[in-house]
Formats: sequence, structure tokens, C-alpha cells
Amino acid sequence: MTTNDPYFIDFPGRIKSIQREMALDGVDVYLGSRLRTLSWTTDAFCPWRSYIVIPPEGLPTVFTFVIDAARVADESWLDFDHVLGFAPMGGQDQITAVSDLIKSYLKNGKGVVGVEAGMSNYLPEGNLTHYEYEAFSAALPGARLVNALDIIDRLSMIKDEGTINRFRKAGRMADAGHEAVLKAIQNGGFAKYTETEIAGIAALAMREAGSTWEWSFTGGNEIASGYRTGLMGGACTPPTDRRLRAGEPLMVDLHSTYRLGLGDHTHNYLLAPATERQLWHAKNFVDLVALCLDTYKPGITPSTLADKMMVFCEERGFAEFMVPGFEHGIGMLGDEWRIGRNDGPFPYWTNPDHVYQKNEMLICAIQYACPEENIGFRYENAILITEDGCETMSKFPLAIEVIE
Repeated sequence: MTTNDPYFIDFPGRIKSIQREMALDGVDVYLGSRLRTLSWTTDAFCPWRSYIVIPPEGLPTVFTFVIDAARVADESWLDFDHVLGFAPMGGQDQITAVSDLIKSYLKNGKGVVGVEAGMSNYLPEGNLTHYEYEAFSAALPGARLVNALDIIDRLSMIKDEGTINRFRKAGRMADAGHEAVLKAIQNGGFAKYTETEIAGIAALAMREAGSTWEWSFTGGNEIASGYRTGLMGGACTPPTDRRLRAGEPLMVDLHSTYRLGLGDHTHNYLLAPATERQLWHAKNFVDLVALCLDTYKPGITPSTLADKMMVFCEERGFAEFMVPGFEHGIGMLGDEWRIGRNDGPFPYWTNPDHVYQKNEMLICAIQYACPEENIGFRYENAILITEDGCETMSKFPLAIEVIE
């Protein structure tokens, strides 16, 4: 890419910014292992166990499973000399290969190695395991391993224009999936389909629009119908072979990917005939989402936003159906759930008093669940905090239509 490409990201500049922070924090070598770190530094998808070794100056080196190393090197901005494979052979296993490189950057094998340790409710986070920590400690007897993941997190919090444009593009790809689903289910067409088939219709349309992956680790495209929408708002629901039925709700949560930027948008329907009670639930939800999106701006915090939303829910008489959380984090592929830095009262969770700044991104995520009535809704949309509000990445209209 050239600097005038709308999706350009200065990856060498990112490495230099990490190295400056390493110097300030007294870290001699950085050993990254999280998926978000690999994405943010390499511009390549690293699905196998991978590591990036960042020296105090110069280019970093990536280690990934040998069968994928050539592909990662081909897609990354790094050259083939800086993307290496590890394998279960003498001297080529990941602990030996990574440790040998780290030692080459340490004076007499001594120094501080920054690692990524912690916990997450997000399965493929990539924090260093207990075994890996002990193995690297044994292989680097003169080094001191310290937790340094905050370096990446504080640098990646404010998004550059290339990253934002990738999310905008991915959001439009998600819209293409929603348009295809709406076309398929109109005029009673929904009766022909199962949840899995709806997921496939959306996936095909997004792929045709250029999406490279249905990135969610909770089922790709998440589709729920009927009573399944009431399971915490249909949260984390891989589609099933359940057929769509008249008189029931339908939740369509789509996930697109463009150059490691992520599209995520949920749209909800009522399959006719809809009852007055269902319409009441639907209006509650749409009005809440609209208020939430209107509230986001610099200076707001997750806790103040949640308080305002829950007051609205209580005034309208549906607070009991709400999950009292309204967002989760998002960044390049692998960066999900926690917002901001690890500086809150609950380690490795979002700080409820985190103050949003211009050019932060997050997922506006709202779940409404009434399992007793077999109904629930979800809204997810990547948003950018702007000068005085927020910009949604998906532009599909906010509504809950009754599909005749």
C-alpha cells in the first residue's frame, strides 16, 4: 500500500512506537503472543499459535506454525527473513527458536523481556500460558519476564484513519449480508429457510462484497429464531437447523472482515403475525438503541452511559429484560471485549470509569431478553467516537420490521 491508499497503516511506525514505549518502561525485548498484537503489528491473520519478538530497534520477527509461515510472510509487510516457522524438531520448536532470538538481543543473556500475561473471557486472546511462561523462564535464565501487555493496549486505543476506513468498509459488507437476508425472507419467504440457511445467504452476500471471514468466534454469523432469541438476547448463538416460523422473532447477527477490520451488525425482525405485546417489546428496544447511540461522545464513560440507559428502561417498564451492559471493545482482528487499558477495579475487564476519547472504537452491544415470552433482541454495531457523538460503521436502518 501507498500512503494515499485509504486503508494504509504505517506498520513500521507502529513498531517504532512500541520500541519507544519499551524504552520508557525498561523493557529490552518484547515477546508478543496475543492475536490482537499479531494483527496490530503484522497486518496478517495468524490463526496458529504465534509470537512476535520486537527488539529495542530494527524489525521484529514473527514465529508461527511452519505450515502457515509462508502465507503469513506473503500477506504481511514483513519480509520472509522476519516471518519464521516453528516445528517439532530439534532446535526448531517454538520455545527454543523464540528464546534463541531473544538471547541475541540481550547483553550477556541478561535483561527484561516483556510478555503478555493475564486473562480474558475471550477464548483466543493468546495470553502466555503457564507452561510457556515457565519454559521461557528456563530457556532465558538471565532474563526477567515482566507483564508488558499495556504497551500494545495503550498504543492501539486511538484508531488511525486507515484502521477506521477498514472498519467502515467491513460495515458496508455486513450491510450487504443484511440486504440479502431481507430480500430472502420477504413476502413469506422466511418459511422456506432454517437458521443455518439464513446464515449462508448472508455469508454468500458478504463474500461477494469482498469479506474474507465471518470472524466471530461464537458461531460465525449468529442466527436465532423463536425462543432462542430470548436466551440472553440470543447471545452467542450459532445457527441451528431450526426452521423459521410465523409469529416468532428472528435475530440476524453478521460478522464481516476487511483487511483485519471487523464488521459486526445485528438486525431483528418479527415474522408475521406480530402480537401487540411483541410490538411493545420491539419499540422498547429500538428506542433504547437510538438513545444509546445518541449518548455516545467524548467524555462519556461506560458506567454513566449504563446508568442513563437503565433509568430509561425503568421509566418504560422493561428494565427486567435488560442485560445492564451496552458495549464491548473492538480493534483489529483479535482485539475484542475489554475497552481501553487494564486499569479498572476488576483486572482484565473494562474500567467502568474509562473516559471515551475521539477516535476510539467499540461495539455498541445491547441485549434484551424475555425468555418467559420466547422473545429477545440484540443490537451490535461497531462505532467510532467522533468530535461530538459517534459514527456507526453499519448503515442498515435501525428498526424491527414485521415481515409479512
